[in-house]
Amino acid sequence: MPRSTPLTEVHENLGATLTDFAGWLMPLRYGSESAEHNTVRTAAGLFDLSHMGEIFVTGPQAGEALDHAFTGQLSTLVPGRARYTVICAPDGGVLDDVIVYRLADEEFMVCANASNYPRVAAELTARSERFEAKVADRSEEYALIAVQGPRAQEILATLTDADLDGLKYYAGLPGVVAGVEALIARTGYTGEDGFELFIANADAVPLWRALSEAGAVPAGLSARDTLRLEAGMALYGNELTADITPFDAGLGRVVKFDKPGDFIGRAALEKRTEPSRRLVGLVARGRRVPRHGYPVVDAAGEVVGEVTSGAPSQSLGKPIAMAYVRPEVSENDDLAVDIRGTREPVDVVDLPFYRRKK
Repeated sequence: MPRSTPLTEVHENLGATLTDFAGWLMPLRYGSESAEHNTVRTAAGLFDLSHMGEIFVTGPQAGEALDHAFTGQLSTLVPGRARYTVICAPDGGVLDDVIVYRLADEEFMVCANASNYPRVAAELTARSERFEAKVADRSEEYALIAVQGPRAQEILATLTDADLDGLKYYAGLPGVVAGVEALIARTGYTGEDGFELFIANADAVPLWRALSEAGAVPAGLSARDTLRLEAGMALYGNELTADITPFDAGLGRVVKFDKPGDFIGRAALEKRTEPSRRLVGLVARGRRVPRHGYPVVDAAGEVVGEVTSGAPSQSLGKPIAMAYVRPEVSENDDLAVDIRGTREPVDVVDLPFYRRKK
């Protein structure tokens, strides 16, 4: 039985189509997923992300503990800033991708994916044992609401006195929004500007209503998926798994071999810097959509890769996909996706498919 978020009743009253996502009952769409997608690209969408995990790491050596647990160097974050990183298994496979916020000198918050946060919390607890640091999974205490789109700041500014102009990308600050205490973060998963509001469960419904009344339009998981796909952002379980290294996924930038001390997975990753596969973008020449798991084939019909995510692109007007292909595959190769026995030609392109105008 999937779990409800603090906003499930709101979604039901809005007529949302609900689905089981990572063990949570989440809104798939409220009406037209295309309309919701376009609203985020042109105005502002409102997302319930309360299924995400919030894990706090505190203490004099919290930064060092995180450096040991993750591939990135989190101890150099200044309070108020955030960083994207990954946690790897000893063999270098990705266990999850997360955003780490430094809230104070001795306090960090790790925002982990819904399907993975219990494991991330357990791994952090084990990996922090020799450090003067405490790990607390507080995911049950928090709701998370996101406002994404070119009008996100305009809408949020009507509800808060927080300095949104001064809030940089990948940063966060405490503030009051519509009378609700929140951690206001500026990260996002849509390719647009936007904000994430970490709040107490009891404050979720009044804040959602205030944001909706201010002009943000509810959007579901379907729109969130097509938006992140256009932006070339990885989804755990698709582009990232325990069988994939950060280097395979094009995330070598988040592996900091030059940071002090050791980290879990370092020895394996030092031997696997050359990717065994390459993540690329595919744009279909026809109208059929490449889907997760479909083979990518060359002109001779030999399988050279596999689609990880695919969907119609509202911004490009064509089906798009991300896929892992052999490292030697190039943009000039004659490739196709095998869709139920039919070879559908595709073009290989650089990611992302979409960049917002700043």
